[in-house]
Amino acid sequence: MTISLRKCVFLVGALCVSVTITMIMYGQCYDLDFFHDRLANSQDTEFDRIWTCDEELWDNTTAIGEEKLEGLCPLRKAVKKDNFLRLRFNFKVPVLQWAGSFSHSEWGRLETYMPPYGWKGLPQDVVRSTLALLNDSSSSRLFERRWPDQCVRCAVVGNGGILRGSKQGRAIDSHHFVFRVNGAITKHFEEDVGTKTSFYGFTTNTMKNSLHSYRKDGFTKVPRGRRVRYIFIPSNERDYVMMSAAIEGLNVISGHDKGDWPSRYFGFKPPVQHFKMLHPDFITYVTQRFLKSPLLKYSQLYMPSTGALMLLTALHVCDQVSAYGFITKNFADFSDHYYDAVMLPMRFYANHDMQMESWLWEVLHARKVMSLYKRTKVK
Repeated sequence: MTISLRKCVFLVGALCVSVTITMIMYGQCYDLDFFHDRLANSQDTEFDRIWTCDEELWDNTTAIGEEKLEGLCPLRKAVKKDNFLRLRFNFKVPVLQWAGSFSHSEWGRLETYMPPYGWKGLPQDVVRSTLALLNDSSSSRLFERRWPDQCVRCAVVGNGGILRGSKQGRAIDSHHFVFRVNGAITKHFEEDVGTKTSFYGFTTNTMKNSLHSYRKDGFTKVPRGRRVRYIFIPSNERDYVMMSAAIEGLNVISGHDKGDWPSRYFGFKPPVQHFKMLHPDFITYVTQRFLKSPLLKYSQLYMPSTGALMLLTALHVCDQVSAYGFITKNFADFSDHYYDAVMLPMRFYANHDMQMESWLWEVLHARKVMSLYKRTKVK
């Protein structure tokens, strides 16, 4: 018993040290300029080795893909003309999972990968029954196009302090669709961040943590409304169970959130059309192609941030994308969040590689795939 206890203490201590070192290395000591210099002074072939994935699998996917508008709209046009981008973007990868995503063969394939990249460790009946509820004709796509040749403009709004005093609210609301994440506070900040919300992206964990951590700042409920759609990121079993209970109008009957009522967050039994869930293949694809961080060696810890996943989602379903409130090179000039009452330095966590995400946004902005909102600090 004593030996086992010592082993447990040792393992916990080792994990804490590892996480701390990782946080220091990638949260504070990363030289962002290194990435920019590397991009400017290297050939595309160097970066080609960074993103590797199973093309054959995704090229033959049976899921319903998003409508293509190559050559008509800014985003697809930029990808089509740029070899660097063309080798990374694959619009055939299914963005969402739905009732048609589950089959015996798919279970056999995805049960070998841990969430959010697969279904390993998840009860088969939970995955199957939850996805079976996503059986509406709209469940496999985020939105319907009004006209076949319409270029859909999307704004993805992070919570960065760069937005405080930006007066970007009207510009944000002018987009067809607006994505928001986590502590998406708009009240009292309408002039800077707008009021419109089309999609709210989260994991059950980040949603609950945001409601707890940012309540004092005014985040007392997640966005609601007839036009709001909820995008679950399937990080673990909690997300499947929470979505299932929300759609069926029941309380959560098992797991970490047992006894919780989803109606507290989403209203009572909203239409199934209001719920979406990212596909594990999509999360794998964007991680391998765009955010293949050194932190992947800690695969049970690292995953792209909620904001990054929503921005990459928009880049695969929209035709013109603007990012607001995301990390920029001069992030230290601004507070962590736009709703912070006092100046707070940005916090870095070991489970995300925010510096790599910042580098990616700069690259995509420079190559005209998206527009990244940037500004200098007003003295």
